Amino acid sequence: MNNGVRCMWMRGGTSKGGYFLAEDLPEDRDVFLLRAMGSPDIRQIDGMGGADPLTSKVAVVRKSERDGVDVDYLFLQVFVDQPIVTDAQNCGNILAGVGPFAIERGLVAAQDGETPVVIYMENTGQVAVARVSTPGGVVSYAGEAKIDGVPGGAAAVPITFKDTAGSSCGALLPTGNAADEIEGVACTLIDNGMPCVVMRAADMGITGDETPEELEGNAALREKLEAIRLKAGPMMNLGDVSEKSVPKMTMVSAPKEGAISTRTFIPHRCHKTIGVLGAVSVATACLTEGSPAHDLAKRGEGRERALSVEHPTGEMTVVATVEGGEVVEAAILRTARKLMDGEIFG
Repeated sequence: MNNGVRCMWMRGGTSKGGYFLAEDLPEDRDVFLLRAMGSPDIRQIDGMGGADPLTSKVAVVRKSERDGVDVDYLFLQVFVDQPIVTDAQNCGNILAGVGPFAIERGLVAAQDGETPVVIYMENTGQVAVARVSTPGGVVSYAGEAKIDGVPGGAAAVPITFKDTAGSSCGALLPTGNAADEIEGVACTLIDNGMPCVVMRAADMGITGDETPEELEGNAALREKLEAIRLKAGPMMNLGDVSEKSVPKMTMVSAPKEGAISTRTFIPHRCHKTIGVLGAVSVATACLTEGSPAHDLAKRGEGRERALSVEHPTGEMTVVATVEGGEVVEAAILRTARKLMDGEIFG
């Protein structure tokens, strides 16, 4: 198309992508986004995508008509090497930029100091509250908060998730079991904001200390992971997942310093970090008796527990509120930064 579409490019957490007002996108939205990102092409050379699933993401935002909610947020994953745009999952990293974007676009009035933005996540029908730094009533991206996987510091964007259990699968444990055996491997099929299959690294023939590159080069491992994923999809009420980006596949091992160590495929590339909601689901698996993660994890005690989920480039801490043996609320710290504001062409 010859006409540009208004867009803000932002880093949200450890991901990056385009943020659009819903009203600004053309009717042929998916065709436009594939062109804008440069998909399908492993380099995405003819678009803005960064040749990685973590940098080929989109947020679509609109002012909400729901009581007590400021904005509605739809996450779209644009595949790199396939002509697919999917809303089958949520993204808690891109979510980190939704609050600042909403304020900058005038959807939410900024307060002096800090502005809470209540966000309805359309993909899963759940609500999150992001607190955005707004000194003098203006969004500030500068700060000292640091998250692993992102160089330097930025303004903190604390995010609290509520009622995320079963957001995509209908139940926290869609099979009703803490563990199911698939392809001879004990797996926890869990959804506390992100559908995940959690299994012991040792059961998959790895230590859990390997680099993402080593794991991606392990053809036998990838084949087995995909076999498990394809069987897990229907069991998790996700149907045929052969062309979906869920469930995520997380292999866990004993932590070095935190609560649990992870290596995650998303689903065909090994994540260099871990997704926000994926970390919430994995932390919940650690607190679920009978899960492969339970006995490997340092679970802490008390009503509020900070679980450090280790990943290839660091860790992500999930603060879980536990009542009656169940996780009822989870909070996480993210940051965001505005990279570009202008027009993009499809």
